[in-house]
Amino acid sequence: MRALLLPAILGAVVAQAAPAAADLDFGVSYYTKVVTDEGVTRESRYEEKWQRRAGHVWVERVLPAQVAHEKATPGQHKHFNPVRLARHVMLEGGKVKLEYIDQQARERVAVPPGEYDNVSFNGAWDANFYLVSPKSVAEMPLSSRASNVQGARWREREKNGRFQRVLWDEQRQVALVIEAGDRAGQEFQRIEVQPLAKANAVLPWTRLAGFSQREYADFLD
Repeated sequence: MRALLLPAILGAVVAQAAPAAADLDFGVSYYTKVVTDEGVTRESRYEEKWQRRAGHVWVERVLPAQVAHEKATPGQHKHFNPVRLARHVMLEGGKVKLEYIDQQARERVAVPPGEYDNVSFNGAWDANFYLVSPKSVAEMPLSSRASNVQGARWREREKNGRFQRVLWDEQRQVALVIEAGDRAGQEFQRIEVQPLAKANAVLPWTRLAGFSQREYADFLD
């Protein structure tokens, strides 16, 4: 998750997974607004598609059709752009592993922990599998804010003019909405999850036979 305002509730690097949760496929929409000291308002929006299974999280950015089908010019130096590649997060033996998948080039690019910051990956299994660490959510006070989702309740906290809110779905074990910002209105972020009614039987990480293995260092100048 590439969140700007939510470090306190996303969770730190963990060695073990939280309690098992159901298989789930969902879309995630991101919205961020920042008002600068010069009075300029900057807004950004983007969407991703997620698949989670025991020990696996697969994430793909939703790209415009003309960009998604762009092909590199022959002979052109290839740059590594993690935003445009599928992200595959794995939990093996209690350790988080990360790779990016280039479908066009049929390559798997392994990223070591020392390079996580360079690809904006926080290294936290819980923050990827549940969107927010369940332990962090449980530590947040219940909110009086009404929920329109059965089995989901709002939790929130505020300190020094900054707020954090999570709509947590207890049954599906996922954060349906995450909000953070400040009371002054200079920063606001909202992450919204739309679970699919049925999990897809097609698991993309089982279809990587024949893909070559690359290292992140291969793309560094």
